[in-house]
This record gives sequence, structure tokens and C-alpha cells, in this order.
Amino acid sequence: MNIIKKTALTFFMAISLGVFSTVVLAEEAVSSSTSSTAETITHIEKALEEVNKGDFSTARLHFKAARSASEKITGNEAIVKQANESLMKGQIQANQGNPKTSSDDLKKALELIKSIKN
Repeated sequence: MNIIKKTALTFFMAISLGVFSTVVLAEEAVSSSTSSTAETITHIEKALEEVNKGDFSTARLHFKAARSASEKITGNEAIVKQANESLMKGQIQANQGNPKTSSDDLKKALELIKSIKN
């Protein structure tokens, strides 16, 4: 009888810990995605500033950082994909020295990423 009680108690504790760790992992994933969204928005805004100033070398760093951060965003894959496409188009236009077109593409990407946050 004592063995059955110990086994039942061990089994119950294992299930409780398993449920708790799943909840913690889910909360971490949500907070990570939120911080990645905010980080992506910040880098797109900074890239937009640099493109408007005509400083394409600094903008290139923000393009890379924004694309890296956007890969960590979970959920809304279709919107993230569209935003990444606009971001890449903006980067290509900046590399070609077209600040107006690059700025338009960056604004579109920024609008899409911000729609995820809301």
C-alpha cells in the first residue's frame, strides 16, 4: 500500500511539473515575439531615418538588424512575410541609391509590422 501511495504521489508531481513548464515556455514565446516585434519596428524606423538622410551605410546595418529580429516574430506569418518583402525591396532600393522608393517600401513594412503589434 505504501508503494502505491509513493508511486501515485510521484506520478502526480511529474504531471504537475510538466504542466507548469509548458505554461512557462508558452509565456516566454509570447514575450519573445512581442520584444522581437518592438525591436523590428525600432530598426525599421532607424533605417528610414538614415535613408532619408542619405546615409545608406548606416541604414544597411539597421536593415540587417530588422530582418534578423523579424525572423523571431511568431504568429501572423503572412503579414510578417509581406513586411519582410517590403523591407527587402527597400533595402534593394537603398543600395541602388533611390531614397524615395526605399522610403516608401520601408513605410509599408513599418505599417505591416505595427499592425501585428496592435
